[in-house]
Amino acid sequence: MSTTTERPELREAPTASADGGRETGETTAFLRVRLNEADAYYGGNVVEGARVLRLFGDLVTEITVREDGDEGLLASYSDVRFTAPVSPGDYLEVRGRLVRRTRLRRVVEMTAHKVIAADSGTRPSAARLLPEPRLVCAATATTVVPHEAVRKKESS
Repeated sequence: MSTTTERPELREAPTASADGGRETGETTAFLRVRLNEADAYYGGNVVEGARVLRLFGDLVTEITVREDGDEGLLASYSDVRFTAPVSPGDYLEVRGRLVRRTRLRRVVEMTAHKVIAADSGTRPSAARLLPEPRLVCAATATTVVPHEAVRKKESS
């Protein structure tokens, strides 16, 4: 599996939310991953959804490390939607964005889009660039940061 991570500049423009948490929206993480034959799980050479959720977990971890210097502990996924199948040879772009932080919790919205599709019907190594990225999964994750790891963020 080939993985490339883009590390955009860390920026934050916080605003207060009604419950005392802060909405951030500027801390992001990005992965582009090619799925391989070992990722196929179901009949028809379909990759299991758990593989995409593991990628989401990697993004949540990176965002929490950037925010707090600690991996945190993934507490939950919510609003998980699988919208299209994924096959070995497909390339996914997976993005996460911190949308809210409270004292100990970080909420991250994530999406996975297929950008290159394997085209093994033509020949085993064939693939095609999709004209538009195709959403294959979206979810929201909540992670908890240990109290001693929390970094104080100053409001702008």
